[in-house]
Amino acid sequence: MSRSERRIGILGGTFDPPHEGHLMAARESAAAFSLERVLFVPTGQPWQKDDYSDPEDRFMMVVLATSTDPLLAMSRIELDRSGLTYTVDTLEELRRFYGDDARFYFILGADAALNLGTWVGLDRLAALTDIVAVARPGSDLAGLGGGEAWPEIHRLDVEGLDVSSTALRERLRRGEDLGPHVPAPVAAYIAARSLYLGK
Repeated sequence: MSRSERRIGILGGTFDPPHEGHLMAARESAAAFSLERVLFVPTGQPWQKDDYSDPEDRFMMVVLATSTDPLLAMSRIELDRSGLTYTVDTLEELRRFYGDDARFYFILGADAALNLGTWVGLDRLAALTDIVAVARPGSDLAGLGGGEAWPEIHRLDVEGLDVSSTALRERLRRGEDLGPHVPAPVAAYIAARSLYLGK
């Protein structure tokens, strides 16, 4: 890494809700790739999902989840953009903001990484970012493609990623406690707003 190169992690997602697995993926990626910051980017209108919570609720939950860690930051870049949310558009906008001396590492879970071939603008991503595919040790990523048109892909095995936003929403619908899986301020916000009940 050159002295002038800045390494920025970008963790995109619906964060519906954000949980300890997201925070762990961000911190482990920062340690593994010497990232100076990991930017959480909640999606506005995710093009591959039809059902998601109000963007402002998701924004507030990400703020609450990240506010006590100086390594973590968040951006409204996708929430404030009209229309469907495409990662390549976000990365091009972030490139204009950070300039050419920044190297981006886009962090995503193994399941999302296996769907990279369906992403809009995949051929433009290689010039914009590396990909960090965060997986549980032993996860099968054999189906993860690659080639000249693909970004560089790094696999990062992280213990303790057995939590998902989908599973947490189901726990709440069954009237179960979230336990240690979300930061306390996020759990308090969910309770105060009665999120995920009856859906």
